[in-house]
Amino acid sequence: MRFEDYRIAPEIKKGLAKLGYKRPTDIQFKAIPSILKGDDVLAIAQTGTGKTAAFAIPVINSIHNRKSSKRPDGIKCLVMVPTHELAIQVNEVFNTIGKYTKARSFAIFGGVDQDPQIHKLQKGVDILVATPGRMFDLIHQGHLRMERIEILILDEADHMLERGFLKDIQDVQRFLPKKRQTLFFSATIDKKIKKLAYSLVNKPIRIQISPKDPVSKNISHGVCFIDMDHKRFFLERMVREYPDSKILAFVRTKVRAERVMKAMERVQIKSETLHGDRSQSSRINVLNRFRSGENKLLIATDVSARGIDISDVDMVINYDLPDIAEQYIHRIGRTGRGKRKGEAVSFCAPEEKEYLLAIQELLNYPLHVLEISELDYKETLEIELDQKDDYKSLMKEIDSIKKKNKKKK
Repeated sequence: MRFEDYRIAPEIKKGLAKLGYKRPTDIQFKAIPSILKGDDVLAIAQTGTGKTAAFAIPVINSIHNRKSSKRPDGIKCLVMVPTHELAIQVNEVFNTIGKYTKARSFAIFGGVDQDPQIHKLQKGVDILVATPGRMFDLIHQGHLRMERIEILILDEADHMLERGFLKDIQDVQRFLPKKRQTLFFSATIDKKIKKLAYSLVNKPIRIQISPKDPVSKNISHGVCFIDMDHKRFFLERMVREYPDSKILAFVRTKVRAERVMKAMERVQIKSETLHGDRSQSSRINVLNRFRSGENKLLIATDVSARGIDISDVDMVINYDLPDIAEQYIHRIGRTGRGKRKGEAVSFCAPEEKEYLLAIQELLNYPLHVLEISELDYKETLEIELDQKDDYKSLMKEIDSIKKKNKKKK
């Protein structure tokens, strides 16, 4: 079935055609008809399956078909998301697909001045994408009213629970009409998530897109064994071997992120970091530079993993293996999105083998080992011998920065 065969507004079909969308993904094929009928939906779908469009298309269609040219009649759809980055990206999907329709979407989130957001809300929006903190701030200040909302969408519900938003999800119901359509989307499902879902939805249509392998079939992924102190040299080698590729490297902590960036600077490789210590405006700018290709190496922590929705990431490198196995799936899901192919490579040090075992247990199969010959390993480490003095000075520089930061605190 093609999008042109759906009973949706011609203006939406025009927007989808401009984006090059011809056929729905599995989650879109299964979710769109039920949402169009007004059913509550509980959908479990892995990262990169096109779930945002799965709810955006029918919601835009509903609002567009019923919206008149009269004065705005209040927000009709609320989409709750866990992070600033995801709010921006979900809003972008709504506005892109709905470009030629009457439906207008807007995102609110913390970390930026609220006055422009208040001004935009006063002018009237149909679809509001919001993070919980800023949403409740504006509700309590009287700038945001929820009584006309007809559709509630929880996106990345599992991540919202991980970030401690359970009470916020429960509290928001006090401000919403009891009679409404509820759409619950999550990448994973467990007892806690199921309990929350069924407290919100009413006789839902349950959709689960969960193949035996939770990793997208578009992603080839494997592991290579590298000593912890040698990882930076193999990252450098990967970047130089794939100069035109957008590479997203995940590390375990923000300190590690900054350290790896400094190491790349020393070998004239441009990179940027994305972690929780960056301001919202800085994070947006970093993502935009990565998205445009101005910067091709982004070093990120797991705090940012779910917020990175860039369609053309060519490769994910697990510079550090995640200590929570599920994060592996979320990380490598940043590549191979939609119908694009992607690659993921994990650097596993001897002290990380327990993390590797946990990942393989979750996947229910061993990762393909990417063999590094002894000669290749030695050739890569020749960089270390050439730059040993540089590395010592780098470590001194990092220690100096850490001391300065402690004094500031």
